[in-house]
Amino acid sequence: MRRVAIYLFYDPQGQVDDYVLHTLRHLRPHVEHVFVVSNATLDAAGRAALEGVADTVWERENVGFDVGAYRDSIAELGPERLAEYDEVILLNSTFFGPLDTFDALFADMEARTDVDFWGITEHGATRKHAFDPSRPMAAHLQSHWIAARRRLFTSDDWVEYWGEMPEITSYVDSVVHHESRFTPWFEERGYVSAVAFPAEDYGSKHPILVNPVQMVRDGCPIVKRRSFFHTPLFHEAKANDGRQLARLMAERGYPMDTLYSNLARTTTPRWLATNLGLLEVLPEVDLGYDHDRALRVVAIVHIFYPEMTDEIVDQLDHLPHHYDLVVTTTEEEKAEVISATLARRDRSADIRIVASNQGRDISAFFIDCRDVLESGDYDIVVKVHSKKQPQDAPNVRELFKRHMFENLLSSPGYTANVLRLFQQYSSLGMVFPPVYHIAYPTLGHAWFLNKPRAEEEAKRLGIQVPFDRSTPLSAYGSFFIARPEALVKITSAGYRHEDFPDEANYRDGALTHVVERLVSYAALSEGYHCREVMNAELAATNYSYLEFRAIEVGAKLPALPVTQIKRIRKLKQIRKKAIKAGIVSAGSGGQSPSPGRTRRRWARR
Repeated sequence: MRRVAIYLFYDPQGQVDDYVLHTLRHLRPHVEHVFVVSNATLDAAGRAALEGVADTVWERENVGFDVGAYRDSIAELGPERLAEYDEVILLNSTFFGPLDTFDALFADMEARTDVDFWGITEHGATRKHAFDPSRPMAAHLQSHWIAARRRLFTSDDWVEYWGEMPEITSYVDSVVHHESRFTPWFEERGYVSAVAFPAEDYGSKHPILVNPVQMVRDGCPIVKRRSFFHTPLFHEAKANDGRQLARLMAERGYPMDTLYSNLARTTTPRWLATNLGLLEVLPEVDLGYDHDRALRVVAIVHIFYPEMTDEIVDQLDHLPHHYDLVVTTTEEEKAEVISATLARRDRSADIRIVASNQGRDISAFFIDCRDVLESGDYDIVVKVHSKKQPQDAPNVRELFKRHMFENLLSSPGYTANVLRLFQQYSSLGMVFPPVYHIAYPTLGHAWFLNKPRAEEEAKRLGIQVPFDRSTPLSAYGSFFIARPEALVKITSAGYRHEDFPDEANYRDGALTHVVERLVSYAALSEGYHCREVMNAELAATNYSYLEFRAIEVGAKLPALPVTQIKRIRKLKQIRKKAIKAGIVSAGSGGQSPSPGRTRRRWARR
């Protein structure tokens, strides 16, 4: 069967990620002509990549969404040229696939000689249309893949359908006027449709989103990207296990680094981490770090408190093999103490006295050690520092310190497992402990006063990753392990010590706290994904407190999590209206913790 495929691609930055190329390469054996239409101007590398796998690459304005792109591409090809083919496939870049190949899909559907058009998945019929409750919505093929055969696309009905298509100006328009309309419109005119994976087999109206695990197990060759960038509240309500879904995709041969790389730079970070389960609770026993592919490791340590040198090196020595050590400190006297401690341990190190302590460990790392990060000599950099929190109560500062050190370097076996993650995933850019929350007001508030400045700085640095609303996916405490190339947007930012606050102005909104939160966003913007890591003991402690806190809050709200969030949002709206009406004052309660005593405690070292 001779086929032409019209593949809609859209990326606002004009980048073409490898997951797109994977789809088109596997489409090629079944398609004579691949016509790629981009609803954005492509960068040079992206265009070259597409030209390597497609016959035609056509750029157009981003108008009309997918519907406008399909309509204009059909017109661009023209009816005479289309008539040379037996089948035209309209598909787009909103899915990952194939998980293995498209071979079985095409074989099964080609055997259906009675069919005029077909799709991979469908949305089942509903009593109320998703965007027009006044009428029902018929079962319909989903527009990420619709294949039409000659009897259909050479008909007057085909010309009429696209000719009367209204201007599409929103996602709602595209569903109302095309996706939910295409199937019943042609069926009413006597054309026969088929779907490879019917909704009725899954007990839900929208199985590609509600039942992706079952569909993959049944052999469905695609997974929607939305399975990973949709709100986690939806997936929790449906009990979707994104981590399991990713594992099944990998088992069927999908190159998962292409998925992680694309989603890293395009998805709200904490939504992605939640949907994919990117928290690794690792054992203390080495699961198989490959010493034959040993990573070149450098540890960069800022030691403000020389008395912590032994403790820090004890932790670093859990690394599975030799590592280079670079130590920064603030004074000659401290350097001498550190040097003597290291000499006693027979440990060599490059000890540097920073030009200024403005910016503390952040500036020491990105300014005074920029040459190390840019050298190309290392695959991995470990960043830790002498975190003491002397202003905190003993229990609080001890648990905070353990959270930082032990979740990165708790034992030889555990630390080998952390580094093994970088061997497993070429797209992994950073790992760090989860946000620390015990005795601290971080959950739901961890931007504090830093978000406006962070948005400005991200724009300056070319970081275009969507920002988390309240609690960024970041390396709090500035402890992390990373690939140096994942940090390039910060390393090459041109920072100077004088850009950072002195001790009198070390507070939220200043560059130190902003960069602390932006480092992970910089990695994500380069297409490197991030993972949080925990050892089992601290995972148990953290989960127990989180569970109890959720119980206490949930007991005062409706039962279901989605309903709880809706209730809270409604109450916030009511309160805003009351403030506007002058019924209550803005300071009468319910404010996020920010400049108060608790926040000041968090801000100080």
